[in-house]
Parts: sequence; C-alpha cells; structure tokens
Amino acid sequence: MKIQIRVLSLFLFLTISNSIFAQTNVNLAYYLPTDVSYNPEIPKPEKILHFTPGNQHVSHDRLLQYMYALAESSPRIKIENRGFTYENRPLILLTITSDENHKKLDEIKSERKNFLKSKSSSTENLAVVVNQGYSVHGNEASGSNSALIYAYYLAAAEGAEIDKYLNEAVILLDPSFNPDGLQRFANWVNTNKSENLNPDPNDREFSETWPRGRTNHYWFDLNRDWLPVQHPSSKAKIVTFHDWQPNVLTDHHEMGSNSTFFFQPGIPERTHPLTPPKNQELTQKIANYHADILDDAGSFYYSKESFDDFYYGKGSTFPDINGSVGILFEQASSRGHLQETDFGNLSFPFTIKNQFLTSLSTLKASVELKDELLNFQRQFYQESFKNADDNAYLITKEKDPFLLNELGKILHQHQIEVYRPKNDVSFNGKSIAKNEAFVVPKKQTQSKLLEAMFEDRTQFKDSLFYDVSAFSFKHSFGVEVNADFSAKKLGDPVEDFSVPRLPKLEKSEYAYVLRWSDFNSPKVLYQLLEKGLRPRVATKQFQAASNEFDYGSILIPVQNQELSSAEIHSILVNLVEENAVHITPLQTGLTEGVNLGSPSFGTLKQPKIALMLGDGVSVGDAGEIWHLLDFRYEIPVTKLDTRNFSRVDLSKYTHLIIPNAYGSALSANSDKIKEWVRSGGHLISFRNTINWLNTNDLLNVEFRKSENQVAKNIDFENRRNYYGAQRIGGAIFEVELDRSHPIAYGYMNSTMAVFRNTTQFVEPDKNSFNNPMQYTSNPLLSGYISDENLELLQETSAFKTAGFGRGKVFYFTDNPNFRAFWLGTTKLMMNAIFFSGEM
Repeated sequence: MKIQIRVLSLFLFLTISNSIFAQTNVNLAYYLPTDVSYNPEIPKPEKILHFTPGNQHVSHDRLLQYMYALAESSPRIKIENRGFTYENRPLILLTITSDENHKKLDEIKSERKNFLKSKSSSTENLAVVVNQGYSVHGNEASGSNSALIYAYYLAAAEGAEIDKYLNEAVILLDPSFNPDGLQRFANWVNTNKSENLNPDPNDREFSETWPRGRTNHYWFDLNRDWLPVQHPSSKAKIVTFHDWQPNVLTDHHEMGSNSTFFFQPGIPERTHPLTPPKNQELTQKIANYHADILDDAGSFYYSKESFDDFYYGKGSTFPDINGSVGILFEQASSRGHLQETDFGNLSFPFTIKNQFLTSLSTLKASVELKDELLNFQRQFYQESFKNADDNAYLITKEKDPFLLNELGKILHQHQIEVYRPKNDVSFNGKSIAKNEAFVVPKKQTQSKLLEAMFEDRTQFKDSLFYDVSAFSFKHSFGVEVNADFSAKKLGDPVEDFSVPRLPKLEKSEYAYVLRWSDFNSPKVLYQLLEKGLRPRVATKQFQAASNEFDYGSILIPVQNQELSSAEIHSILVNLVEENAVHITPLQTGLTEGVNLGSPSFGTLKQPKIALMLGDGVSVGDAGEIWHLLDFRYEIPVTKLDTRNFSRVDLSKYTHLIIPNAYGSALSANSDKIKEWVRSGGHLISFRNTINWLNTNDLLNVEFRKSENQVAKNIDFENRRNYYGAQRIGGAIFEVELDRSHPIAYGYMNSTMAVFRNTTQFVEPDKNSFNNPMQYTSNPLLSGYISDENLELLQETSAFKTAGFGRGKVFYFTDNPNFRAFWLGTTKLMMNAIFFSGEM
C-alpha cells in the first residue's frame, strides 16, 4: 500500500515551515503533544541541563547527566552502562517499560524466546520490544537531542495511551550510538554559535574542522560496523540486540540541509534478496504511522528513494536479517543552530521535533502491530531453520590460527554456533590441523545471518548501491571455506576464541625463526626491533628442524646481539604467549636450501612511521591505518596534519603513509615529499593518490580507460543512474600473487581476494616480475561491477613500486585495511613497511 501524502499548497507549506524554522529559542511545549498531562515530579531537561534542547547542542556528558536524573526519578526507567568507548565514555542503555514489567524482565525475555520456538501464534501476554537508537554519526545531532525529549515523554507522560505503550512494550533507548563523535560535534557548534544566530551557510559554525564529528575516535563510520563488530560501541549494541531480539530497531540520522525528511522503505529494487518480503511489508505499515504524525505537524517527507536495504552492516538493515524490522530516518540537517536552505531557514529545534515525532510514531506502530511483528519474527527463525542446508561450513586458515579465531569471535558475537572438528582435516589436498579449522553447521537459529555473511553474489536487480555490494567474511579474513562439509563431523562447541596455548619455547644459543604468516607477526617484529635486536628476513625458502620456512620468515640470531641469550629467550617466550605466534629454535645454520648466513637474508631496520592526514585526506582511510598500527599492532605512528605539513622535518621518518588523498593536501607539499623520497624515504600510498604520483613522476604508470563508454538510450531522468552504475561502490575481486615478492610475504596461496571501491585501472608492467599483485583474467568474486569496468579491470595491476633517488614509492590501487575487518589483506601494508628495503 502506497503512503498517501496529504498535499499542501506550496504557499501553505512555506508559511508553516518558515514559522517553524524561525524558532530559535524554544521551550519544551514546542515539542510535546498537547493532549497529554505530565508528571511534575519528573525533571524537565532544562532543569538539569540549564537549557531546552534545540537552544544548544547537548554534549555527551550532559546527556548522561540528564538520563541518570530521569532514571533516578522514574520507576519506568532503568539505566545501565554496557562498557566504554575508546575515549572512555559510558555506553549507556535505558530500559523503559511499566513498573510491573520491570519486576519481571527476565520472565519477559524468556517468554519471548520460547515463543520463537513454539507452534502457537498467540501473542496476548507477550511484550513487543523496540530498540531506538540515535546519532550513530555524531554530527547528525538532532537524533541524540531528540532522545532527551523522548526519554522525558516516556518518563513523565500520563494517561491511558502511555500506559498501554508501557504495558505492552519494552523500549530499549540508546540516546547516543556514538558518544565520542557527539561530544566532538557538540563542542564545535556550541563553541562557534553566535548569540544572535547567523544562518549564513558560510559561517564557521557550519564548517567543522577535519575529521569532523561523524566518526568515532579512530574515525570509523560506526553505522557500517553492525556486522563486523570491531569497535566497543558496536559490541555493546550487538550484545543488547541479541539479548533482547527486538522487533523494531530505529536508526536516526541526518542528511543534506536542502532536503526534507526520509523514512524507510528504501528503494525496493535495492533490498537484499535474503530479506523476506514480509519485512518490507511491515516496514511500509510502520511508515504509514510516520506519515500520519508528520502530516499533522506539516512536515514534508519522502520514502522509497535515495536509500536502500542491502548491506547488512548498517543499523537500519542489520535487523532485517535477524527477524526484526530496521527503520532508517534521515532528517535535513541544520548542522548548527539555524541555517539558510532552499526551504527557508532550517532551525535545530525543527530537526529535533521531526526526530521526536517519528520516535513516537515508531512506538505507536510497534504496539499496534505487535501481533504481526512477533509472528513475523517467529516465522522468520522457524522457516530459516527448516530451510537450511543439512551440511556445514568447514573454515580453515593455514598457519594463522589467530586470524581464524578473530573470525570466530564475530560469529560468536552474532550467536552463531561454532565447533572444532573432531580431528585434523584434509582440504584442497592439504592436511589442516584441527586448531586451524572451524565447523559451522548451516542448520541453526542464525542460519540466514550465516548465509549472508558467507555468500558470494554477482547478480543483482539494480546496479546502484548506497553502500558496498559485497561483504563476504570468507574473503575479508582470507579463509578457505568448504560449504559442503558434513555436519556429522562436529567436534566440541567453541566458547573461548583465544588461540590454544603453544608449547613453551625451547632455548637456543644459535637462532630462532618467527613465522611471518601469523597475523601478529608484524607486532612481534616491531617489538624485537624496539628492544634493539637485529632480526633478518628470508627472501628465499629453506628447511630446518623438520620445518619448512617460507618467504618472509624472520631470522633472530642469538649471537652478536646486545642482549644475552637468556634475555632473548625470555623476551621471545613472552611474545609467543602474548601474541600466539610460532617461533622455532634452531641449533645450526646448516639448513637445507639457503643457509642462515646466506645473503638471501635481508637486513631489517626499525621503521619510524608518519601518517598524512587532515583536509584533503579521506577520514575513513586514515582512521583505518591509524587503528591498525596503533590498536592492532601497537606500533607508534606520527599523525602529520596537512595544515602543518610544510613545517615538519620529514628526515625523522623512514616511512610516510598517504591514504586516499586529493587536491592541495598533496600538491602544496609535492616538492617537500619528493625531496624526502629522493633522500631515502619510503612513501606508501593508496587509491586516488596515483594521479598525483603520476603527475610528479614519483611513479610512471599507464591507465587503462574505456574508449567507447557512451550513454545510449539513456534519458535525462536516468542520467545519474547511468553514471552511478559505473562506480564500484565496493566489491570483491581476485588477484594473483607472486609469493616470492616481499609484498606477498606471509601469504600461503598464489591468489588472494581484495576489496575494491575505486575505478583506477593501472596497466601492468611489461616485465612480469614487476607485477606481484595482478588481477586475474576473471577477477569478480562477489559484488557488482559494470561489464565495461570488469573488462577494464582484467589483468591490471593492484600494486606498483618504483625507486626514486635513494628512496622508494609504493602504491596500492585498493584499500587493504577496509573497515578493520578486512584482516586478510592488512599484512600487505605491513610488508610494504617492514620489507621496503627488499623491494
């Protein structure tokens, strides 16, 4: 059923909207329903905050202050802290329901879980659960500010209607999905607010400095992390979600100022095929409630355009593969307190009001559609289990059990059952140790989510995607998967995803070898260098002590070191225990293949790494690199802002990393960077930097471009769709590796899956040994790419390196650190850092 929009005349709309937008000093009555009485014992926001929401932006600390005050004054609210962000801000959750329901929350949970397994469709005594979350993008602040008013309403409103809502629903209210970003943004806009509001869009208030408040501490978009679950706030949300299995989850956002208000459904053709049609039917029914309440307020809105329901890692789409209904709200943003727009002056209070009203309409819809929502969830899980394959996934990661266990942690967080095989297994002609394998049965409660996480999809109804078109975890972790393994071979269920303790390292007076294929080997290598040891890297394979040592193995001599053999042994014992890496003691240099004194072992030096960031540099790409080095590998990295870059002495650094960047960030510093490389510096760059590298002769590459890409039979209305279809929004492709090249050290196979979201097609070098990473002739593994771009991509280069003076330049066409869960390719960048002298 289509939403029926009551069309106002343009004159009437502008009259109403301008009168609302003109609100710059509001009181609480502006927001609240007038047909409801309110308990005077419940503190209003201004009593605690000393301002009414909308007159100022709430910071996260003051938001906390008010939420705790509400919980203290109202028996309807219980508050809990589920952990802390990177910046140690609490991740609170308000559980809101009737006083009677609070006395039996565990019973309510239990009854709901039993219902999902039952044959009965009766929901008479069950509660509907609504999970409402706000401002996952910290600078989309109308959401969190509306949560103040919504929480007050739920605590203070009186009457039959609110009693019905609280008796029949449990509301899980997360007032700030992104505390660190919200705090950053509130500080900016409040600091730059004028006493007399200036709506000029050129005012500094509306132009945050880099990295802005959208992201978390490490500059990640948390609204892409519901499936990968890599960050503290995401982990807290996922625990809440799976604990309660909400029927509806809302995700309140903002969009461009010259917009109105969006609510789902999104574009129908861009719904993920695994999402049941009933989900979209319920989304539409809930949408009718939003339309009604916004019509009454005179607010314009739209749906079924702009946004989609495809990538399950977003807050509004993740519920759709979990038997729930996810709802995205997008409010035109004032980006401050009052801003000129195409519709007149857009005030912060007006944006808050729309978010508040749709919070109310969501609650009303959830209660009135309770029977349908609960039965949809029950049918979803029962049919998913019934229709699931009887086989299992055998997931293996040869010579890297740590990385396998990192994948296991994600599966476990999503309530997916994981087992160890009973015995060692054979896969693709290789014998795999049982501790390097998982068995995951397909027939389990979370079978649909499991299918989504491991599927490869290359056929689509539409060619445009709001986010990525592929997100297979088997590729992002670089694991091998047998999808037809017998579920009868399940061993013990896995609850602890730490790597089994390795035998204590035996002492050697001669040498040790660190296995480079282990995920944490770069972390260990840096610590060895930090302690003043002189390790070396094997550029050829060799055998010793019944072991085969691959390219990239790290030799740690015992003699001619500043530390004694006992001190070295003690350090290595601790590193093995803390990082689950394999280190082998050797008693002789007389090895098969090259000997340990061979010139085939290259010298390694401790890297001093600088990372360019700031205006002109992709926030997300820079954050992914910072997070990997600082959080994952504990390797120091100096962050150099483009504003001050010209004044920095680069000679202090051995490596400079430039993420995806453009414009003056690079051009203004070209001469300085070139001179540093010429003097011996190692430059590592990604994606769009290739244009600058080429222009400045740091790399000389040829681009492959289409000669006949002309729009035919495309009308004016669809021109944007035509160009949009030529984008690679995010898909997965196969490259062939030269395993003898240092960039490929640590990888066990001759092919690798990589994530790509650029259209830079670089011709391969005429000399094959200069193409260590090259797209195959049939590279598409999963996701969407146009036929024209697929042809251009075939057999192009994914990595380039060249000498420049005494230094070197390294370039990746793609991002090996994508969203912190593409852990299978992160070692590519680490190889470029540690083994740059060998390339």
